Amino acid sequence: MPALACCVDAPPLSCPAFALTGGLSFPPPLTFPAPAPPLPTHEANSHWSPSMSALLYNINGWGAPYFTVNSSGNVAVCPHGSATLGHQEIDLLKIVKKATDPTSCGGLGLQLPLMVRFPDVLKNRLESLQGAFDNAIQCRGYGSHYQGVYPVKCNQDRFIVEDIVEFGSSFRFGLEAGSKPELLLAMSCLCKGSAEGLVVCNGFKDAEYISLALVARKLALNTIIVLEQEEELDMIIHLSNKLCIRPAIGFRAKLRTKHSGHFGSTSGEKGKFGLSTAQIVRVVKKLQVLGMLDCLELLHFHIGSMIPSTSLLADGVTEAAQIYCELVRMGANNMRVIDIGGGLGIDYSGSKSSDSEVSVGYGLEDYAAAVVESVQRVCDERSVKHPVICSESGRAIVSHQSVLVFEAFSGTTTNNNEALSTLLGLQYLSDSEDSNLCAAAIRGEYEACLLYIEEMKRRCLDEFKEGSLGMEELAGIDGLCDMVRKAASASESESESVTRYHVNMSVFTSIPDLWGIQQVFPILPIHRLDEKPAVKGMLSDLTCDSDGKVDRFINGESSLALHEMVEGEKYYLGMFLGGAYQEALGGLHNLFGGPSVVRVSQSDVHPHGFAVTAAIPGPSCGDVLRAMQHHPQLMLDTLRHRAFEHLREDTFLTAEAVIGGLAHSFNNTPYLVVASSPPSSVMVENL
Repeated sequence: MPALACCVDAPPLSCPAFALTGGLSFPPPLTFPAPAPPLPTHEANSHWSPSMSALLYNINGWGAPYFTVNSSGNVAVCPHGSATLGHQEIDLLKIVKKATDPTSCGGLGLQLPLMVRFPDVLKNRLESLQGAFDNAIQCRGYGSHYQGVYPVKCNQDRFIVEDIVEFGSSFRFGLEAGSKPELLLAMSCLCKGSAEGLVVCNGFKDAEYISLALVARKLALNTIIVLEQEEELDMIIHLSNKLCIRPAIGFRAKLRTKHSGHFGSTSGEKGKFGLSTAQIVRVVKKLQVLGMLDCLELLHFHIGSMIPSTSLLADGVTEAAQIYCELVRMGANNMRVIDIGGGLGIDYSGSKSSDSEVSVGYGLEDYAAAVVESVQRVCDERSVKHPVICSESGRAIVSHQSVLVFEAFSGTTTNNNEALSTLLGLQYLSDSEDSNLCAAAIRGEYEACLLYIEEMKRRCLDEFKEGSLGMEELAGIDGLCDMVRKAASASESESESVTRYHVNMSVFTSIPDLWGIQQVFPILPIHRLDEKPAVKGMLSDLTCDSDGKVDRFINGESSLALHEMVEGEKYYLGMFLGGAYQEALGGLHNLFGGPSVVRVSQSDVHPHGFAVTAAIPGPSCGDVLRAMQHHPQLMLDTLRHRAFEHLREDTFLTAEAVIGGLAHSFNNTPYLVVASSPPSSVMVENL
């Protein structure tokens, strides 16, 4: 907790702008011994190194084996994971420079914020997951194989889905769909994938959805319709008879095993999806009566995203394996796949903790071993043939493959200590209030300080109502009360200055889970990591919303170690592990659209060791307006008419100039165009 009386060894501070007026006199501020001055910046940096920054931000905890800090003090990407050679590391700052430099200088001319995608990382994640299961199967002599599916809801970006199909083709990787457009996407993409790759059809279904899935089987796609609701069975039977297509059916079981917290809330007996034990029995008997029990091929379950421990995972898999064996016992002899759903977590904080919603206490190898052991044990006990193991891992596959880079363009510092030393020099207090508040402040009795300041505020409000206190005086009292409250509520760790860094991005568009479910992501500067970060900061986005901020970080604190901004120099931050869900969930709050995007592959022949294989500018003002059903061209026509109606041709500001500027604004980015030179814009230049 910071002291309410600051240490000052200086002449009395002058009254700030809100100081009381009206001839009131103030006693001089109290003085206390000054603390030792901080080390000069150059001396502090001489004792700092990139490895110390890596430790400070726990990069090795959450980022290994894909992110590190290089000798230049910049974040570097290891595109091939632990197999990345030294010369293959990619300097993230060099990518940003390539993307944002003007085309006249050899750059791409893109505006920030910038999403950088690494398909090499995506490929490595896919191969690592497959390798973990292959190893677990081989080591234990398991009698079948693993083939995963990617749930496209995690990130439906075309390049990502196509890459997964291509990279996973050699090991029969498939796709999972939860809606009609996702099913159409999966069908199209898997035409170029493995013929054995599964198309798992989840989610609520209508007749068209089921018809699409049946047609997919006719197109030689390995499609399985998963019952989420019992009533879906009647539609499947009716449509399969009508189209003369034999369906492959699975169902999702509501397990009793679940985990607590936000990510486990959709699982268990009261979960949103799936069939209860009684419903499963009814479905089996109905299929048996109709002579369609041979259509039943897959059992699916899901015990929640971000499963925290392998012990919980093993419990759920064991329960599901027993259901699988029971189905075989009941005559479903064509059963061949057990789909363990999603839930493979990633460690956002790097803490390797099973007691946190942003961490997990296991790795890929541990996860695969727990699944294989559990299925094998139950099937061996029940003398049932080992099924194909399928998982719907999305977060674990795509989270690492992208980095969001954005710029801090200004900072505002609130120094509680300085504000409260001013407080003791600005006392519109009675003698008793004066002595009581000062004494409590010196003793560090913060609750008493709050009581005294609230009593003072009540007294001053009464005097204002009586007309004996002016508005300026009342405003000053309010300011003093606010300072006391802020200092009294600050924690020990935040006794120093807290700087609000204004950043050129939208939390609601680019990090919606941070706002919606209080998810935290690793955020840190992508350069200057050879310098000691001496500022405690929080991030404030561009939106006109108080929730548009980042004040929760992976270290559990409400501030982040940052560097002082240097006038005329860029200061870039990166948000990591955000490749799952954020883009699909992002909105258009304040009509800020998505970021610019570049795809970067490791290359031994290109400068700096990488090649930009695709570059997509972020949406323009016109684009986001169209997304909300506005018509930019009609809007411009309306403004053109207005300009010719109100602007004369003999003035500097002509109608033609205004219309030209407006046209450019519709085509420009909604985000700030931050420049080190004096402010300018196409609008101004055209005027």
